[in-house]
Amino acid sequence: MAESDWDTVTVLRKKGPTAAQAKSKQAITAAQRRGEDLETTKKWSAGQNKQHLVTKNTAKLDRETEELHHERVPLEVGKVIQQGRQANGLTQKDLATKVNEKPQVIADYECGRAIPNNQVMGKIERVIGLKLRGKDIGLPLEAKPKTK
Repeated sequence: MAESDWDTVTVLRKKGPTAAQAKSKQAITAAQRRGEDLETTKKWSAGQNKQHLVTKNTAKLDRETEELHHERVPLEVGKVIQQGRQANGLTQKDLATKVNEKPQVIADYECGRAIPNNQVMGKIERVIGLKLRGKDIGLPLEAKPKTK
């Protein structure tokens, strides 16, 4: 039982250099002398608050002259909605209630500020009885015969 001495300490490996020490110029030179493989990578803009890279493409986009915007409801359609609503004796609020939308949506459609939504347009068409889409805007809706 002489092998189990409580006072002896067995060191399996030595503690390596800290991260800061391993990156120092001296540590790199010493490792090169020993013939060890080194891998060095340069971090681009490390420790800075740069979040966006300005490239030639960004400058090209800035010079772009084409205006990109969403298509709005034409004023012609807005006038047809307004006339159809008034012909049926409805207020904007009444029409909005019938098509399950907010009154502001109807106001936006009538003023031409809304982005057209086919579902909403279809509901408004059915309530006021006038076409709002296609070539013949403003003409009465034709009752489609029900097929059995």
